[in-house]
Amino acid sequence: MTDMYQITMSYAYWKAGRHNENAVFDLFFRKCPFKGQFAIFAGLSEVIALMNSFTFSPSDIAYLRTVLPHCEETFFDWLEQLDCRNVRLYALEEGSLCFPRIPLIRVEGPLAVAQLLETPLLNLINYPSLIATNAARLRLAAGADKTLLEFGLRRAQGPDGALSASRYSYIGGFNGTSNVLAGKLIGVDIRGTHAHAFVQSYTSFEQIKDPTLDGKDFVAIVKGYRDRPVCGKAYGSSNDGELAAFTAYAQAFPDGFVALVDTYDTLQSGVPNFLCVALALDDLGHRALGCRLDSGDLSYLSQEVRKMTTEAAKAFNRPFLATTNIVASNDINEESLHYLADQGHAIDTFGIGTNLVTCQAQPALGCVYKLVSIEGVPRIKLSQTTSKITIPGRKAVYRLLGADKVPILDIMLKDGEEPPQPGVPILARHPFVATKRARVTPTEVVRLQEMVWDGQAGGATSDMPTIHEVRATVAKGLKKIRQDTLQRLNPTPYKVSVSEGLHDFLHSLWEKEAPIRELS
Repeated sequence: MTDMYQITMSYAYWKAGRHNENAVFDLFFRKCPFKGQFAIFAGLSEVIALMNSFTFSPSDIAYLRTVLPHCEETFFDWLEQLDCRNVRLYALEEGSLCFPRIPLIRVEGPLAVAQLLETPLLNLINYPSLIATNAARLRLAAGADKTLLEFGLRRAQGPDGALSASRYSYIGGFNGTSNVLAGKLIGVDIRGTHAHAFVQSYTSFEQIKDPTLDGKDFVAIVKGYRDRPVCGKAYGSSNDGELAAFTAYAQAFPDGFVALVDTYDTLQSGVPNFLCVALALDDLGHRALGCRLDSGDLSYLSQEVRKMTTEAAKAFNRPFLATTNIVASNDINEESLHYLADQGHAIDTFGIGTNLVTCQAQPALGCVYKLVSIEGVPRIKLSQTTSKITIPGRKAVYRLLGADKVPILDIMLKDGEEPPQPGVPILARHPFVATKRARVTPTEVVRLQEMVWDGQAGGATSDMPTIHEVRATVAKGLKKIRQDTLQRLNPTPYKVSVSEGLHDFLHSLWEKEAPIRELS
């Protein structure tokens, strides 16, 4: 999986005899997504899987011969034997909070191979990191005490996109998914109840062939509750077919009953019918799990539902009803979560689909892959847009922590510079703005990049963490970072700096490579 121009560049390198020159590439992004000031690094485990399997198959070579008929035959022979045995990768820990310009992955190896890795690496990092970041932002908006479920399979960009969304939304802080394949393949908790179609398919109790549950006439018990005054009003006006549907579903899942209550009328029919079935289940020793709202004013409806369940709990002396789980879906995004928090609500669980998996607010992260060194010679890419100028050379990256163990900034050093030390001041400079600088005395220094792949030593340098471990890394990072960096409105930018040595080198190379304009 690569772009055509990676193949054509590789041929040009090969033709010029430069394909084995040692190159260093950085993979990074320039701007945090979703108008925020942080991102989550995700996708590294899939990168390692790619490195293990990277090769051109005989059918690949046969196809390339048809689209590049002018290329010399020995080029295809060379291409066919390519792998990643001479490549090294350095990367941040998967699940880390990351920031603009910091190399998420550094690739070192033969120029042509490193070039061929550009497209697949960007593909494997961009979307996972975007989804994980989106999920983390939704988690922050919802609050730590809420359950978040990914419901995006039907709206995702194909089956591969759907599976990736399930994986990386879990890593970003979601609790589960509706995607059964994700449960099978990656061990994410799967959740699901029923759709409106199930309710619509029932019109009366006559469609329930067996009225029993646990040897008792369950239908009769349900009907008995429907005929009793609850909270000062009778529930006899609720929809018959809906109550029959809830009853049938409860017979199938007596210990997993969650009712979708908005098919006809949430407060006049759906919730009363849910309560009748929940009470009947309790009589037989089973516990209803909750009800789901999928339309309407979720703030108002959820609070009304909570009032009704609380009143029923008191009326029937069933305390569990007062805390029954209220699930809400209905095109939820980050803004609607903040709106609900501002308005007040009684929702316990959010099901979020379209706006999570499609990243409605920003559909792409924008990671780039830039050459920073060739044969040990640092290289720079210039631009009239200063933010697009690259930081040249092989670099070491550190996170400096303050007295409270909260990160102060990330700093890049020129290769070979002495690493920062706890208790020793270091001058941290903005890479492009000379007056932006600070002297930092860290209490702790964390090296951010570690070698994760060494082809000469056999491949991956350690076992990759599980998705549960990566999820824990995300949660830990979000707790450690300054909260004003995470806030929704006007978040404080996290500082990404360079050492004085790298700053001076960057500007000297910039001056050297920039052409001198002629004026007349």
